[in-house]
Amino acid sequence: MSSTPVIGVLALQGDVREHLIALAAADAVARPVRRPEELAEVDGLVIPGGESTTISKLAVLFGLMEPLRERIAAGLPVYGTCAGLIMLADKILDPRSGQETFGGIDMIVRRNAFGRQNESFEAGVTVAGIDTPVEGVFIRAPWVESVGGTVEVLAEHEGHIVAVRQGKVLATSFHPELTGDHRIHGLFVDMVRTGR
Repeated sequence: MSSTPVIGVLALQGDVREHLIALAAADAVARPVRRPEELAEVDGLVIPGGESTTISKLAVLFGLMEPLRERIAAGLPVYGTCAGLIMLADKILDPRSGQETFGGIDMIVRRNAFGRQNESFEAGVTVAGIDTPVEGVFIRAPWVESVGGTVEVLAEHEGHIVAVRQGKVLATSFHPELTGDHRIHGLFVDMVRTGR
């Protein structure tokens, strides 16, 4: 792979533009992904925040659910924020009827765990591998209830897991793309570039 990886942003719903900007700032070629043939052309993928049930339904509608599951299982580097974290969970504690996930991280997540929209907040989060705290924007954010033995916990907030990594799959409960701090995107771009 070239030193400038091509990273897609799943453009079904959510803050796609902000992720495209953050990835470009972290020295990746960023492009939206809406179709299986676009997914086939990327070296890595970001699954943005939004509404996880809507993303699940649209992924099925656009024919992306199975191709995405297959690519994640085959080792595609993926980073999910907020609803993206939910979509990367192998299990949701309280799924909506018919809600599916892409899977990829051996974890159980709780949707809207930090409260409703009007309880959104910002907080400094200490993330393993990043030298100073990042500003975390938590909007109807999930948290990770529990993880399997091969999942690395990268950050906690008030005793709850808010950032994890398993192999080439990274996920945060919060939205770094809304802050102008691109270090977590940089971490993900490095994962894609180095293949580990």
